[in-house]
Amino acid sequence: MLPNKQQILVVDDEVNLRRILSAQLGRDGYEVHTAADGEEALSFLGEHHIDLVVTDLRMPKLDGMQLLRAALLEDPQRPVVIITAHGTVDTAVEALKLGAFDYISKPFDQADVRRIVAKALRTRDLSRAELSPAPPPSSGAESGQPRFGIIGHSEAIQELSGLIDRVADTPTTVLISGESGTGKELVARALHEHSGRCDAPFIKVNCAAIPKELIESEFFGHEKGAFTGAVGAKPGRFELAHGGTLFLDEIGEVPPETQVKLLRVLQESEFERVGGVKTIAVDVRLVAATNRDLKREIELGAFREDLFYRLNVVPIELAPLRQRKADVPDLVEHFITKFNPRLHKSVRGIRTPAMDALKSHSWPGNIRELENIIERAVLFSDGDELSLADLPDEIVGGHGDGGEGPDITALEGDGLKAQVKAATHHLERKLIARALAQTGGNVTHAARLLKISRKGLQLKMKELNLRDE
Repeated sequence: MLPNKQQILVVDDEVNLRRILSAQLGRDGYEVHTAADGEEALSFLGEHHIDLVVTDLRMPKLDGMQLLRAALLEDPQRPVVIITAHGTVDTAVEALKLGAFDYISKPFDQADVRRIVAKALRTRDLSRAELSPAPPPSSGAESGQPRFGIIGHSEAIQELSGLIDRVADTPTTVLISGESGTGKELVARALHEHSGRCDAPFIKVNCAAIPKELIESEFFGHEKGAFTGAVGAKPGRFELAHGGTLFLDEIGEVPPETQVKLLRVLQESEFERVGGVKTIAVDVRLVAATNRDLKREIELGAFREDLFYRLNVVPIELAPLRQRKADVPDLVEHFITKFNPRLHKSVRGIRTPAMDALKSHSWPGNIRELENIIERAVLFSDGDELSLADLPDEIVGGHGDGGEGPDITALEGDGLKAQVKAATHHLERKLIARALAQTGGNVTHAARLLKISRKGLQLKMKELNLRDE
């Protein structure tokens, strides 16, 4: 299979720090690239697929804060971790409010770096289960834009829009439930951006990405020396969200001992940092989300009943895509429009048989699965309309040549493993060849389209005898 090593870009004007971080992260199994300043980093991001950026704040030409804004503008889902000296912690906190994932203080502890990087990458992977938010400039349909950035016109979407309309500009706690990929984060952002808190921070925490022993510190912050590795005081997400909205995704993953403290914050709007004695008061609107059945978790003793009722003031349940097939054409059109400029394509629409196949699919991965399939179809389409040939076999099914697949007798000679290996090599060769053809043979651009490293692509080209071609 194609290599899938996670790519990290380290940006710092200090040569020794770049070397230290590169060596450390390389030992952890990541592929690490470096840049000496923000300008060089921004150019690199435009040419390569990068999963995570680790950047210093103070650099020549383009500083870390400017790089943060530019990197998030290009890819809002890519986490950015800030490196800061003790004297610039306030600036780092400001960077968190602008969208940085976390910060590392100098001198940094090796275990702390490893933890933050792993958490950032895991959060990014989990975020792929939700539709990337793209809020419109207004909440009304009079501008021709979908309300709240939510695509579709089904009855379920109309009811959802009406509910957001009623509760967005209130301080009420909201619990969003639904399967992975139904757009829970999109709804949370809509609630924030159409409230009186829209100019204040929107802070997101994926509870499933945080080790259970560190989740209390993540929520409430910690004082210096509170635990091993706490080399300095650090504010928690509740402090960072003061005046704005805190979105706790996968709330069902919070351990029972932290649920007690979370309940207290919701009731009294105050808390203490881990290892601290000072009581901190906050004004935060909480929005929580889960793909679990929390009532079932209560029966199993894994979730507190009193916390559930404190969260479930306004419940919003998102319907899976299979229950609102009427929205599939609108979503397909939206994703084609989204990916055309990004992939330098000019696809104008989709043919009826292909659309019928999409409508017939059960969509276990919901909207995110549809988004990924349309991105791939647009990328490898050779025409101005998507056809059945552009869709993967699991979508086409009986809509293609009968969907029966190869004759099982063909497996008798080589066996299943050999057949799968041959089919995999054939698919890899086809995808790489098309990516190279689309980019005029530019290996760097092709690697970015395929979302693998340039070195990984070169190795795969050698293995598949594609170098000479």
